[in-house]
Amino acid sequence: MPRKARIDAPGALQHIIIRGIEKKPIFRDDWDRDRFLDRLGRLLFTTSTPCYAWALMPNHVHLLLRTGLTPLAKVMKRLLTGYAQYFNRRHKRCGHLFQNRYKSILCEEEPYFLELLRYIHLNPLRAGLLIGINVLKTYQYSGHSTLMGTLSYEWQDQDYVLNFFGKRRSAARREYMRFVADGISQGSRPDLMGGGFLRSTGGWMALKEYQRRGDYIKGDERILGSSDFVTQVLKKADEVLKQDNLLKRQGIDFDFLLVKVARYCNIEVEELLSGTRKRKVVDARSILCYLSVRRLKLSCLALSQKLNVCPSSVSKSAARGQDILSVRKVEKELLNK
Repeated sequence: MPRKARIDAPGALQHIIIRGIEKKPIFRDDWDRDRFLDRLGRLLFTTSTPCYAWALMPNHVHLLLRTGLTPLAKVMKRLLTGYAQYFNRRHKRCGHLFQNRYKSILCEEEPYFLELLRYIHLNPLRAGLLIGINVLKTYQYSGHSTLMGTLSYEWQDQDYVLNFFGKRRSAARREYMRFVADGISQGSRPDLMGGGFLRSTGGWMALKEYQRRGDYIKGDERILGSSDFVTQVLKKADEVLKQDNLLKRQGIDFDFLLVKVARYCNIEVEELLSGTRKRKVVDARSILCYLSVRRLKLSCLALSQKLNVCPSSVSKSAARGQDILSVRKVEKELLNK
């Protein structure tokens, strides 16, 4: 059976699981772990991808990310390809490092965000890598230490997380610590490891009750959320896929958008490709970046080469372009021939 396509969209909350091939270690020492985190941090920063939770285990990695304007598939490809090449060079090995594709689960924010946060950060304790919740506070290979203020990783969004627990930083950290400690007794959480009927309905007992009433249930292994959430996500994903295919069939490419955006903003194409910081040109460049990245699926790297700017500038411009188009409501007009 062919693998299902990944589901992704700007703003989507994703639980990412990366496993070593044949359950073999993907880190042999702290130097490997540090190189992985360096690469991860740079990519998250340049692509404006928020990270809320993470944990490095000997043979797998957990990440809780929110998709920015760069699709997570591109972020993960750059992360895993680059790290695998480094690992093979350093340890004089060849062949695959990771098991098949990484697993990505699109998650419904309520009620799963906080549960996933706790589940991911407790991984080192559950695996026996550490003894006691107090040791976890200083463990440098889990995002828990950042949220507790012991270590600092600038690419981890601790403000978003701590705001769930209180307005004052010190009080929020105490509440967060209590929340995490309360989860130790829960042990393994298979209900957080993917979608399908059981996860979408809340377990066997809830599923039996739905079946008794004759209710229709929708589930998908790529999604963690309620039946209604699963249905909405799949519908939206289908609509996006149809739109992408339509643009390709219509022959809408970067050159087409370049002319169309320049005409809409009443500037010359040459001016749009220049580095000028005139407000009108900056707005046009932002719109062009958003449509190219999100609709034509061009990478930030490829687009940066066309515009003679760095990839991080493309990502920031695309985010600004999304805001502009949300106000002006001209996206459909710009994508029509």
